[in-house]
Amino acid sequence: MAIVAPFKGLTYNLDKKQNLSRLMAPPYDVISKEEQVALYQADPHNVVRLILGEKKTGDSDWDNRYTRAADDFQRWQSDGTLIRTKEPSFYLTAMTYRPGNAEPERVRWGIILLVKIEDSDSGVVLPHERTFSAHKDDRLKLFRSCNAQFSQIFGLYEDPENCILEECRKFSDPSPQMDFELDDGARHRMWVISRTRLFEKVSEVMRHKSIFIADGHHRYETARNFRNIMRARFGEKPANRSYEYVMMYLSNMNDAGLTILPSHRLVKMDSEFDPGNILKKAANWFDIKRFPYNQKNRKGEASELKRLLKENGKVRTSIGFYHNQADNWHLLSLKPGMEKEMGEDLHPSLRELDVLVLSRLILQKCLGLTRKDLDNEEIIHYESNISTTMKAVASGEYQMGFLLNHTRMDQVKEVARNSLVMPRKSTYFFPKVLTGMVFNKIDPHEIIQAP
Repeated sequence: MAIVAPFKGLTYNLDKKQNLSRLMAPPYDVISKEEQVALYQADPHNVVRLILGEKKTGDSDWDNRYTRAADDFQRWQSDGTLIRTKEPSFYLTAMTYRPGNAEPERVRWGIILLVKIEDSDSGVVLPHERTFSAHKDDRLKLFRSCNAQFSQIFGLYEDPENCILEECRKFSDPSPQMDFELDDGARHRMWVISRTRLFEKVSEVMRHKSIFIADGHHRYETARNFRNIMRARFGEKPANRSYEYVMMYLSNMNDAGLTILPSHRLVKMDSEFDPGNILKKAANWFDIKRFPYNQKNRKGEASELKRLLKENGKVRTSIGFYHNQADNWHLLSLKPGMEKEMGEDLHPSLRELDVLVLSRLILQKCLGLTRKDLDNEEIIHYESNISTTMKAVASGEYQMGFLLNHTRMDQVKEVARNSLVMPRKSTYFFPKVLTGMVFNKIDPHEIIQAP
């Protein structure tokens, strides 16, 4: 089903002795303004200049963040900052990291390659979250200016025997072509593999699989829109033109190194709110318990809160509620049979999601937020760390916080297989795929040789 192919990726010149960690960046959509400035200052060739260029006063149609990215991209190729791989290749990666300070290290393996872009009804590449037009318009402008893809879409496939990764390891060199650490302690390695036999084996296995999009929904839809634009200009044949493919980072969803974090909700409303009234309404659908919260021992309290959420979440949907008017938090556990109160329009697999229980029964019915409000980033903010969430509420930056267990992998698969979508930020696959290790240059006249 899924068609994959090797490609001649662009990488930073590995023959130069340079600090690769200073050239990398997270995906564009998680970079704050402060982080953007820091990345600009880290190195004049940091990838942030390509994926999230600075806006300037006086920007115009002929001089803006997209045209400047295109200029930098072209110049870096001309001066040897970026070098294109001579032969079509797979790019095997290993990321060593800690999910939390007190947790043991994990290694997440991934393969960067090209995947044939599919139409939305093919059932081959499966999304699970909603997308928004503004994000897609932004990425399309970058695509059209640079004719390149700088960030990999994070995809997952099922491989219980791990045969794809084992094949890649057989063909990889003892030492990686990239090996560096970031300031957060994560170690990143990458092997460039140019072996036809490997391409054939992986291609054969992937033909029988679907790919689940873990992160990068906007970028995937943008790649499809770009493909359609290029088809109109250059034609649909031959069928393997470079714009028919998109660069992906594929990881085995059975990989022990795969981590899904929760995505807690922080809420800021214009009007005053009454916590007692919220809890009174919530009691129609939830059993409610109150627990003390000591702000002076935030780390210890967060650990206990996480434990209680996880323990109760094994039996039924459990949500933590904390507001800035008290020194306690509440555990809301869904009463048996209350899923039907979420609405007749929901598929059974969606009613199982904690994020939709929160959305339908608490944010909408208890707080009175509209569905439009739920997509307003001025009202709803997302945070994966419990301590940070509680601190943001205690400081008064947000009025209240709702704490969730993470969405399980089996739930992601069930939703995607039913061609359904979750609310935004329902999953947080951690860590994010690093940007800067390899780029995909799209030449409309280049033919991709799929095995």
